[in-house]
Amino acid sequence: MSAFDSYLMVDWSAANAPTRGHDSIWLGLTVRRPSGLTLAKLENPPTRAEATARIIDLARRELTRDRRLLIGFDFPFGYPAGTAARLGLRGLAWQNLWQTLVDRITDGKDNRNNRFDVAESLNKDMTGEAFPFWGLAHEEQRAHLVRRNRRPHNPGDLAERRECDVRVPSTQPVWKLAGAGSVGGQTLTGIPRVWQIRRAPELAFDCHIWPFETGLRYDPKPAIIIAEVYPSLVTPSNLKGRPKDAGQVAAIGRAYGKLDNAGALAPLFEGDPALTSETRRNIETEEAWILGVAEGNLLATG
Repeated sequence: MSAFDSYLMVDWSAANAPTRGHDSIWLGLTVRRPSGLTLAKLENPPTRAEATARIIDLARRELTRDRRLLIGFDFPFGYPAGTAARLGLRGLAWQNLWQTLVDRITDGKDNRNNRFDVAESLNKDMTGEAFPFWGLAHEEQRAHLVRRNRRPHNPGDLAERRECDVRVPSTQPVWKLAGAGSVGGQTLTGIPRVWQIRRAPELAFDCHIWPFETGLRYDPKPAIIIAEVYPSLVTPSNLKGRPKDAGQVAAIGRAYGKLDNAGALAPLFEGDPALTSETRRNIETEEAWILGVAEGNLLATG
């Protein structure tokens, strides 16, 4: 029996203005039908606000149809172990970090946001220097954030990469805010939106975030599981007239569906069986994990 009935994949964007097409937000909903897996929705909302509202609506519709849904976002859900402590946060690391971003990030209906200001303030709080966040969209002078040539990570610093990122060399560090493949801005703007979705009244009692609320395992109880994904683990679908981003959400949704058909998706929620108990704790409480990275191998679609 499959773990899910539908797979809603999200290619995120930290754009500072409404945008469509290449390097914008794409939503792809793959559903299991008697005829097989079908890309039922492919949408390109121009803003994060509109995308968030649409994701909530699509998830609500799946709930009303008694369909279990996997929602995947293509940015890190966590930071290297110890980040919360460097910020002086106590208690549950991931939740306190997420709440910190919710409190500091402003993200308007027109996509205008303060991600660079927030990154600079986090640098100041953690290290008092332009580290570990780096990258600016334009040349400008800031006391605690540089565009390039930030110093290297040294012993005693927070790690440059999370455990799962080390295993997938093509991923970029969560500290990188600008430039090719940067995910830092997507994480800063994305986590507050995921938290908004998780706490939406129509979803809240049926939705969990993996692995923070489930542990590194498949949890059959919530009807909706929100997970971190990395679409580059599979080859993008070739969708005529659509950019690579659209092909990626279509392909990764179908890949998870095919694995689920074979009973091979649920085991991926366990992460890598070779992880030490300490590393597993870090992943479950702060770092998170990419769904599909296990035993050093990338997601296999058969």
